[in-house]
Amino acid sequence: MNQAKILLVDDEATNLKVLRNVLQDQYQLMFAKQGDEALQLAAEHKPDLILLDVMMPGKTGFEVCAQLKQNPELCAIPVIFVTALKEELDETKGFELGAVDYITKPISPAVVRARVKTHLSLVQAEELKQTRLQVIQRLGRAAEYKDNETGLHVLRMSHYAHVLALAYGLDAQQAENLLHAAPMHDIGKIGIPDHILLKPGKLTTEEFAEMKRHPLIGAEIIGHCDSALLQMAKQVALYHHEKWDGTGYPYGLKADQIPLEARIVAVADVFDALTSPRPYKPAWSLQQTMDYMQQQKGLHFEPVLIELLEQKLPDILAIQQKWAEKEVSSQ
Repeated sequence: MNQAKILLVDDEATNLKVLRNVLQDQYQLMFAKQGDEALQLAAEHKPDLILLDVMMPGKTGFEVCAQLKQNPELCAIPVIFVTALKEELDETKGFELGAVDYITKPISPAVVRARVKTHLSLVQAEELKQTRLQVIQRLGRAAEYKDNETGLHVLRMSHYAHVLALAYGLDAQQAENLLHAAPMHDIGKIGIPDHILLKPGKLTTEEFAEMKRHPLIGAEIIGHCDSALLQMAKQVALYHHEKWDGTGYPYGLKADQIPLEARIVAVADVFDALTSPRPYKPAWSLQQTMDYMQQQKGLHFEPVLIELLEQKLPDILAIQQKWAEKEVSSQ
């Protein structure tokens, strides 16, 4: 197992020796005695954590921290200040610069080990979260390869869903989860035969019955998991074709029986599908689209969400413009 890399920065060799004795058995250590050297080592080796003295000749620890946080490649590295300074003002300044913690000198070995372990655990948790998110995004892209819809559709409708979620009253984390879960709404289309999925004309009754299986297939692909993000993705995949009046599929759920996230995605998905060109149809005008959405208020869509769509239309249109479709070939 690879050891975490820690950069220790202090102009006093004695202090570095003390920290080395405390940490060397568990971590891979690097040492710097001045600010510029620390910045160079950080850029070359990308440590997982930096323990940084404040009072040093040349660049102070505060200046080093400020430069680290201004560098996009280094700004995520957590910095713990190790200092004899105890004034509250200095601690406040350090946190404002982006440090995650303070350890005071003379150090307690137990405290140093505990703080280092805690912050490295937080780094690992964030890396796991990002990896999980990347897997979800790639699964969402996998569905695009089986469909007439484009990746820009998935991008736009996900951001529409994020806007509507915040407007509805979901908190920032829930709305962020929906932004990342929404691209999974049609993952089940991977399991639909190409002759049905890519058919240019109207589907037969039998073909449409097969197409309606894709929410169930999507839920099966995502499966059971502890991740709140993946749980939401499963809800969206399974229920985004349910309708407010109970005429949707696969279960014919009605009104509040349909999970909120799926109700939001339904609005975002249809709005973008109508306003976007497809190989089989031109884009509808905004007026045509909003007239249709209004007609479906209380039928396909939750009435409150259509009201919020109207209220947030400037934000929605800004997203639409940012990720506009290129011309779609009719071939």
